[in-house]
Amino acid sequence: MSLVAPSSILSSSSPLTLQLRIALPQRTHPSNLPLAPRLNRNLTSDLSSIPAYSRNTTSVSVYCLGPYGGGSILQDAGAASLVMGGAYALVSTFDKLSQRNIIKQNLSRKLVHIISGLLFMVSWPVFSTSSGARYFASLVPLVNCLRLLIHGLSLANDEGLIKSVTRDGKPEELLRGPLYYVLVLIFCAVIFWRESPVGVVSLAMMCGGDGIADIMGRRFGKLKIPYNQQKSWAGSISMFVFGFFVSMGMLYYYSILGYFHMENWVWTMERVALVSLVATVVESLPVTQVVDDNVSVPLASMLTAILSFGY
Repeated sequence: MSLVAPSSILSSSSPLTLQLRIALPQRTHPSNLPLAPRLNRNLTSDLSSIPAYSRNTTSVSVYCLGPYGGGSILQDAGAASLVMGGAYALVSTFDKLSQRNIIKQNLSRKLVHIISGLLFMVSWPVFSTSSGARYFASLVPLVNCLRLLIHGLSLANDEGLIKSVTRDGKPEELLRGPLYYVLVLIFCAVIFWRESPVGVVSLAMMCGGDGIADIMGRRFGKLKIPYNQQKSWAGSISMFVFGFFVSMGMLYYYSILGYFHMENWVWTMERVALVSLVATVVESLPVTQVVDDNVSVPLASMLTAILSFGY
């Protein structure tokens, strides 16, 4: 038996592969070999592809534990660094704009809410096809999560961060809406990734729909919803419309890149409209003091999308 690892089998999109060359006696099934139990117990192996009878040498591909091989880890590390730098630059830019009174703090906060989440989602195709790519992508919101915890607990002070993402400029606010926001980003990246439209639609509703609702509600929200005087018809209608179009735009984006296969777009539009309606209704309910919108909106969107799309 010889153990070889030719360079041709080390690809950037597959696990590290070692090739075992086992000389099998004539009319000997591989399952009868003493080596087989050890392979099954210690390594992830596939012996089913070996012919039942072999006169010569048979190659057995044994996949080492771990999702990476070749240059995938470098690609994902680079992509994570790039996206992280972009996220930091975005927050810093709006912080400076609000400090110079070019835009108001509330508008700055909501623009960060909208743009950062959508850009994070748009960046996913930059990462490799390795199964561990989602975890590298999740490092971006994870770092922001740690920043929010540190400053929210007043272990450090960053006035720019506090002003750019909070309503009243209080550090403890970082531990509510902003923290829930980044946790949802992490959850959708790890659980749904580029494999299901559920995560994409949920983030589109939280970032695009809910973010626009607040901006439009503050500007044109004179007519209030009867059962919740804190919400307006202008905000809710804007959330439904923008949430729907942002969701469809993101689904189309991932579709043309080959991640999703939406064969019937009319069917897709109907389901996205249903998700948008449910998320809009949930956002309009007078439960903000109990459940933050950054929890209720994506949760309602996920549940509805799972039931609608079926995966």
